[in-house]
Amino acid sequence: MLFDAILDAIPQIFTPPFRRVFWKTLGLTLLLLVFVFVVIERMLVHFLVLPSSWLTLSLAVLAGIALVVGFAFAITPVSFIVGGFFFDELAEIVEKEIDPAHPGRAPPFAAVARVAVQFAALALVLNIAALFLILIPGLNALAFLVVNGYLFGRGYFEFAAFRYRKIEDIGRLRRAHEWQIFLAGLAIAALAAVPLANLLTPLFGAALMVRVHKDLSR
Repeated sequence: MLFDAILDAIPQIFTPPFRRVFWKTLGLTLLLLVFVFVVIERMLVHFLVLPSSWLTLSLAVLAGIALVVGFAFAITPVSFIVGGFFFDELAEIVEKEIDPAHPGRAPPFAAVARVAVQFAALALVLNIAALFLILIPGLNALAFLVVNGYLFGRGYFEFAAFRYRKIEDIGRLRRAHEWQIFLAGLAIAALAAVPLANLLTPLFGAALMVRVHKDLSR
């Protein structure tokens, strides 16, 4: 069931309706990433003022390397913000393809924004914690996949379920199918780990999780 949903979701993100949304998600994603980069770079410049010029330069180089690596971890919180903005538009496209007779209904934007900000903040904290494992090969990749698999699974599932259910019903359904949702989240996290391809994360997450919610609802 999940494997079939993944195979169906992948080609859909390259269809014309999804491509039209992609340019909007790409613009917002790049804007948010640039904002994060500028804020962190300004903070580093402010704090890396040391008596020794060579020590300042060395720390600046190390900080630059860490910042580049940190961009991989920043994609998760950014994807939640972008997903919150465009999920319903993407979900409508998916629903017309898989179940046009039973479309969902866009929830209040405030409810979607609350989930997006909540998971973006949680993703930021957990990914910063996972960043400290960067010097442990293997373990850092595992931590990235597990942490973000959980976050993407739960967050994007709630985005999809919001179109059909009340918040308390979403919780019951999610707890009844925790492992299926986590495995779907792992598939999204795997894409998020691939440079450049991770820009497709909000599209793939929507295409996959709308299908997963439909399957679990049956």
